[in-house]
Amino acid sequence: MKIITDLTTLSSEYHDSVIAIGNFDGVHRGHQSLLTAARDIARRVGQPLGVLTFEPHPRRLFRPDDPPERITPPDVKRWRLRETGADFVCALPFDWSFASQSADQFIQRVLKQGLKAGHVVVGSDFRFGQLRAGTPEMIRESGINVDIYDEVTCEAGEKIASSTIRQKLRVGDIEAANRLLGWDWEIRGSVFRGDRRGHDLGFPTANLLLKDTLHPAYGVYATRVQIEGENIWHPAATNIGIRPMFEVKEGQVEVHILNFPERDIYGKILRVRPVQRLRGEAKFCSLDDLKKQMSKDCAQALEILK
Repeated sequence: MKIITDLTTLSSEYHDSVIAIGNFDGVHRGHQSLLTAARDIARRVGQPLGVLTFEPHPRRLFRPDDPPERITPPDVKRWRLRETGADFVCALPFDWSFASQSADQFIQRVLKQGLKAGHVVVGSDFRFGQLRAGTPEMIRESGINVDIYDEVTCEAGEKIASSTIRQKLRVGDIEAANRLLGWDWEIRGSVFRGDRRGHDLGFPTANLLLKDTLHPAYGVYATRVQIEGENIWHPAATNIGIRPMFEVKEGQVEVHILNFPERDIYGKILRVRPVQRLRGEAKFCSLDDLKKQMSKDCAQALEILK
């Protein structure tokens, strides 16, 4: 799948493509429904399927003081879009210059002159241009074919939306979030060298920073973990948070891989899939109490992951 960040580099082979437009944070079941429809149109007309999205997420520009909100940071979002069958992704820089263009300028500069789009597929709530004044009908009136898709609901009738999934993750309801996503949510990051407190306590951990990934409810989770370059998913007990006993300043992920011979994996990318939250973070009276609880956490995680 080709990644494009500058429309001036777009190859002519991608002209007249079917273009699905949106932020697609989470690439959830609603997004997948829209992308599947776009892929079907692309196959029918014999053209590539492209996805137009924006980086960073517009919230980062408009509300920079908000905490991280990304269900899918860029690398995870690209992976999920590739899984839906996209031939290329245009991830355009979202800055004040881009945000201040009018709806008509967006249609002319981006869709017509840049992408030379043959067909556009969007959700019914899609808005664009300064003050979100642009509507899908305006794209259609410009002469581009447009398909508009309504929101998708799950079996229980609940609207499938990124905001709903964020709420589920914030309270640690991984099962509900995954049901709406249609895939197992994961955190990715490079293992860095920590203070080795886990090692000293007898529970060595691989440490990752959350960065722009949404911070789920802090606590201890049963997780499955994959190490870069390997196909095995290892069971693990993972703390996500700020470690009240040691007061780290930034939310991080500490993965204790169960029944795993200790070896150097610093710098490796880990994929961490929370399965179930075991408990919240806690501050213990002593290190012995902490070690006892960690032993219980590991046993519980292993039982769940069986």
